[in-house]
Amino acid sequence: MPHSSSLSSLQTLLPASLQAQCRTLTLARGTALFACGSTPAFLHHVDSGEVALQRTSPDGAVVVLQRVQRGFVAEASLEVTRYHCDGVTLAETVVTRIPREPLQQALRDDAELALRWIAMLNREVRRLRQHNERLSLPTLQARLLHLIDTEGDANGMLCLNNDLKTLAHELGVSHEALYRRLANMQAGGVIERLPGPPWMLRRRVVTPGAPPAAGPPGPAGP
Repeated sequence: MPHSSSLSSLQTLLPASLQAQCRTLTLARGTALFACGSTPAFLHHVDSGEVALQRTSPDGAVVVLQRVQRGFVAEASLEVTRYHCDGVTLAETVVTRIPREPLQQALRDDAELALRWIAMLNREVRRLRQHNERLSLPTLQARLLHLIDTEGDANGMLCLNNDLKTLAHELGVSHEALYRRLANMQAGGVIERLPGPPWMLRRRVVTPGAPPAAGPPGPAGP
């Protein structure tokens, strides 16, 4: 089983009998987690790192369908007989493998587990809707503030578990544009950035009429 918050979330979700059948693996960057057309034997939970779901087009181009830094990947593999895409690690990644057939049986037999599973899927749907809403915002600053507001804590603090290049990809911009905007927002007193890893962003509450607080130097270039 994984460590820290991932361990806690899986322990809350899965019964002890199923946890005992899980296995945690540390995979190097570029490792194939599963291949398109293969038969699923496990459901995978990303504990740290990053996994991309991708397909190769007829002309050889790689199309990325989804990137997952934490949580279940390819949840549909619980029901389908063949994977419809490839799963590849984009960094050193820790995953927990849950055997598919025992999980299916547990969901049939355990009503409370089934309800927890539905709640987990509902949270994922809400997260994806928030992500789509974020990308629809017209400015990068609006997207960053939306990210802090929706995924940060009650004090306006957001912990970034991956690097800023990964965050730039999630926000649909270049990493150079993200570095510049973070520096401008920090200089303007809109946010504070605490060095990492992990990086911490905090939205500042500015009192009307008060001058913006000076912060530490902006982020360095790539």
